[in-house]
Amino acid sequence: MGKIIQRILDLRLPPERSAFLWGPRKVGKTHWIRNNLPDATIIDLLETDTFASYAARPALLRERYREHDRSLIVIDEIQKVPALLDEIHWLMEDRGRQFLLTGSGARKLRRGHANLLGGRAWRRTLLPFCYPEVAPVDLETILHSGLLPPHYLSPDPTEDLRAYMADYLTEEIAAEARTQDIPTFTEFLRVAALTSSELLNYTNVGREAGISAKVVRRYFDILEATFLGSRLPPWRGAPTRRLIETEKFYFFDVGLASYLARRKPVIGGTDFGKAFEHWILMEIRAYQAYNEPDLPVSFWRTSTGREVDFILGEMDVAIEVKGASRVHRGDLRSLEALRNDTSVGRAIVVCLEDEPRIVDSGIAILPWRGFWSGFGEGSWCRPITRAGCRSQVSRSPRRPERSPKQSPPRVPRERGSPLLCSG
Repeated sequence: MGKIIQRILDLRLPPERSAFLWGPRKVGKTHWIRNNLPDATIIDLLETDTFASYAARPALLRERYREHDRSLIVIDEIQKVPALLDEIHWLMEDRGRQFLLTGSGARKLRRGHANLLGGRAWRRTLLPFCYPEVAPVDLETILHSGLLPPHYLSPDPTEDLRAYMADYLTEEIAAEARTQDIPTFTEFLRVAALTSSELLNYTNVGREAGISAKVVRRYFDILEATFLGSRLPPWRGAPTRRLIETEKFYFFDVGLASYLARRKPVIGGTDFGKAFEHWILMEIRAYQAYNEPDLPVSFWRTSTGREVDFILGEMDVAIEVKGASRVHRGDLRSLEALRNDTSVGRAIVVCLEDEPRIVDSGIAILPWRGFWSGFGEGSWCRPITRAGCRSQVSRSPRRPERSPKQSPPRVPRERGSPLLCSG
């Protein structure tokens, strides 16, 4: 890929412990392995002769590596030969061998009832680049090119996105969906990208794409199983207000979504806000994957349309994303409504302003660059005081004190996570 960029992923495997490393195609799994595990034995199932040998005789793995004296064996694209997992299981149990098994989708393994090692292997995920890995960046550029390593580093990301669409999405993923109707599947992908970040309506997507709601649901399941996207669940913990129960869906890469939806986001344009929100979710997903895999991520939306873009943990952090260079009082109403309903550890607006500040209600206004400058160290989620911000007094009323009849504030959990601190 030319330029070497240090990835945040830290495998941290103890001796004799194995792991799966999942991630969509082109996120750089093979590149990471070759640069970080130079002493490992690598079996690449994308090589046709290697694939043919193991597909014909999975027992060959046991015969070759039962007396193996090297510490780690990497099998790249394990989903191509699911039968190897039985041999891997035997080598782990009887010979104490250590494996790293990479793959771009577990759907084929589950569909064939493959041996997923019954909890004997840890799970790791590699995602597209995140801000700490590539900073400083031009915001419009990454919203257009995305952060898949070959696309981000390409002199012509549009051509690379077109190739990714033609060679991978409409061939391999369509084959995974067991459809011969490539034009209809392509149209589904376009509609899915257009409705990204919106409430997921299978019937409406199906009507636009010319397929049934049942088929649409199956296609979304396949995108999720192949790590090409994920559903974002709604927050369901509010006792006092009727909330929306419908999920959202986001593609794994904002550049891919922009390409599929035929958009080119520019600051101030009509498509910018949606793409900016999508990218912030990518950064949250990266934090989740590399630091706290069990961290719940959701959104909050009432039946009357009040919405907060992202909720982290059990209301530990509430994040609203605004693609504007100035955040006004009216932009805070959803966060204020949420805080009046339930205890929120930290309320944040991520935006295009140049300097951080804090309003009287306690909501932090953070520039997108400053928000992620402490990624992995948690500096962005430490309490912001006016000593560290340009003082900006808001006319927004202070949040009322809790009455004795109300539930006491929830004490933040001691989880050791910098992300979930409150202030």
